[in-house]
Amino acid sequence: MKTAELYDLSKTIASPLLEKCEYPWLCLGKIKEFIVELGKTLDKEKFDEVSENVWIAKSAKIFPSAYIEGPCIIDEESEVRQCAFIRGSVIVGKNCVVGNSTEMKNSIIFDNVQIPHFNYVGDSILGHRSHLGAGAVTSNVKSDKTLVTISAGGEKIETGLKKFGAMIGDFTEVGCNSVLCPGTVIGKNSTIYPLSRVRGFVKENSIFKSEENIVTKV
Repeated sequence: MKTAELYDLSKTIASPLLEKCEYPWLCLGKIKEFIVELGKTLDKEKFDEVSENVWIAKSAKIFPSAYIEGPCIIDEESEVRQCAFIRGSVIVGKNCVVGNSTEMKNSIIFDNVQIPHFNYVGDSILGHRSHLGAGAVTSNVKSDKTLVTISAGGEKIETGLKKFGAMIGDFTEVGCNSVLCPGTVIGKNSTIYPLSRVRGFVKENSIFKSEENIVTKV
């Protein structure tokens, strides 16, 4: 579940922040400040500050109906499509797709990530070349509003966070209309079947068919 085990940090502009966090969820409370400071250093030949603390790469494509609140960085060659709603404290990496009617807040999206249709991503980190199928969401607050814990191997890891969506490792596929419950951590190169409800820790190279049926890729 450590940051270095889940992510290739060469595939994100947020690597200076993530390198300081042994576990990725420890970065969630630091994203906003990090974006504000990083944005001031971005190459003005490549990025425009289109509004206060909103930096968008000149090569990115932003549809007119998208709404982007700062602080936010949209990196090179990415697309933010119709009616996307970015609520602030979001880094979108290179060559990403933020699709129609997708809502995001306080998250780091690595390079080459696809979030293409009707998704919600809150208080989460999505690794390099990960993909959310249509309608897949990260639930980031427990129904009883208590602090989020991570279930792993029969143990519970206290995070101290009220808002914590999902840590999704590199090259992970999340099937359509799946719900990732608060405190979900999915190891890299895993596949989540459509219509899944996922909670706790899923090891890398796993195929998650249901809570009772998780197999290792061969």
